[in-house]
Amino acid sequence: MPTLNRHLKRFKTLDLAYIGLSAAIIAVCAWVTIPVGTIPVTLQTMAICLVSGLFGTKRGVIATLVYIAIGAIGIPVFSGFKGGIGVLVGATGGYIIGFVFTAVIVGLTSDKTDKLWALIVSMAVGIAVCYAFGTVWFMLVFTRETAAITLSKTLAMCVTPFIIPDAVKIIAASILTSRLKKHIKGRNHYENETQKES
Repeated sequence: MPTLNRHLKRFKTLDLAYIGLSAAIIAVCAWVTIPVGTIPVTLQTMAICLVSGLFGTKRGVIATLVYIAIGAIGIPVFSGFKGGIGVLVGATGGYIIGFVFTAVIVGLTSDKTDKLWALIVSMAVGIAVCYAFGTVWFMLVFTRETAAITLSKTLAMCVTPFIIPDAVKIIAASILTSRLKKHIKGRNHYENETQKES
């Protein structure tokens, strides 16, 4: 029992370290902008997919929630060095909140398999769900604050320009996850060790 308690304490420490690291990675990637046409592309979605794939569902989701919470209190961790609750309740806030769905989908898949094709599919589905949630949110807020907007116009503004860049990010994140996940301390080995001790 003392050994098990020691393992559990170490596991919690690893959790905190990985969650903190993941939230920092997401924030840094939000600041990285790649000019593509008139709309800059950030690496946020790649970061969400990567940390959820590498560290699993629990750590990935909590890290995403921590990132959102930090931004909500005013720290400029969102794209464009923005922060504050106003960003979240604004027209594009749904896409940020939708990151949580992406983290859940990618994390659950990564918890079960290392197969590259499965990771690619999960990341594509996760980002698609994020976009679906964010698009509905955008239309509701935009209509309430400005004027009615069609689905096609919303997609043209908020989704279509990002499809190709996101495809590239998905491939990169899935390859990195597949190759690096086995090297993450406590990712799988530790859970097996705690089961043996019990």
